[in-house]
Amino acid sequence: MNRFEGGLFLENIEWFDESGKELVHRLPEEGSGEIKYGAQLTVRDSQAAVLFYKGKACDAFGPGRHTLKTANLPILTKILSIPWRGDSPLRAEVYMVNLKYFTDLKWGTMDPVAFRDTELGLIRLRAHGVYNIQIVQPVLFINAMVGTMASLDTDDIEAYLKKIIVSRFNDYLGEKLDTILNLPGQFEAFSIDLQKRLVEDFGHFGLRLSHLYITSITPPEEVQKAIDEQGRMNAIKDMEKFVQMKAAMAMEKAASSQGEAGAGVGMGMGLMLPAMFAKNLAASPVSPQAEVGPKMICPDCRNAIPEDARFCPVCGHQQVILSQCRHCGKNLSPKARFCSQCGKPADQGLAVSQCPECRGENLPGALFCNHCGKRL
Repeated sequence: MNRFEGGLFLENIEWFDESGKELVHRLPEEGSGEIKYGAQLTVRDSQAAVLFYKGKACDAFGPGRHTLKTANLPILTKILSIPWRGDSPLRAEVYMVNLKYFTDLKWGTMDPVAFRDTELGLIRLRAHGVYNIQIVQPVLFINAMVGTMASLDTDDIEAYLKKIIVSRFNDYLGEKLDTILNLPGQFEAFSIDLQKRLVEDFGHFGLRLSHLYITSITPPEEVQKAIDEQGRMNAIKDMEKFVQMKAAMAMEKAASSQGEAGAGVGMGMGLMLPAMFAKNLAASPVSPQAEVGPKMICPDCRNAIPEDARFCPVCGHQQVILSQCRHCGKNLSPKARFCSQCGKPADQGLAVSQCPECRGENLPGALFCNHCGKRL
């Protein structure tokens, strides 16, 4: 709401910003006026006023009531301006400037910014934030941004200021940030440094950037998912135990399910789990604490195994030998004519001896039976 009472009488000029978004408002709103000598101007604490007379900014006014002095005199000016169809050539207007803080103005990247991350490689980032501005040089702001417009609000300049912030932010990000994984805890420092870089850019228009905040810097959704997956993997210390636990939970869930579908899933997991445990046992070395008694060397995998073992617990090689290749030591089947490992004729294989107690077969030269332990 504004008040500009003119005509033949002295003007009483004041202005109220009902929207809370206007930076500058001109009185009169349509063109210029014939502000008369002695007109009264009222300025609030949150305002400043600039009188333009004869096309120039001739005076600036702070809070209070002011008497304006022009060459326009009531009635006499109208008579003298008859050659100009009653319009005085001594034009004047007052620009009312809002000095309050304009808060919660948004800025952000319209398109993702390419960024070379030292950990993740080349990615695209989006950034958003808010900022606050204040007019600190009214005459400069009017001449640089307003010109002869009737009014100017934050919607008119927000898009332009946002582009300035994004441009400086892109340069700053490339200089200061090595990886987005180090972002937590640095938003405040980044905001302060970026604000310092923008002081001169805003100062060109008589504006002060009082506050600037970076609220988010986010990579694309697929990169966020990859980071989440990596975090979950790092949280799992023992992958084998984790897999076993998940399999057991799946079996328990399947067992509690109703119908054929649940039974089928439970049966499938029941078949998979023993194989998984067998694989883990085969890949794991024999625990030293479990090794008790005399040892012998498995002829296939060369691991130490109990002397009375019939099969190697590591590779599964049969230790009860009917015949053995004398060239490579590979076990031979009873009717084998050639060694399956070295290919040499098997007719020269070593004969076996039989235990008189348990009738078990042993290698020639054995002093004790490999089955019952009796002396041969």
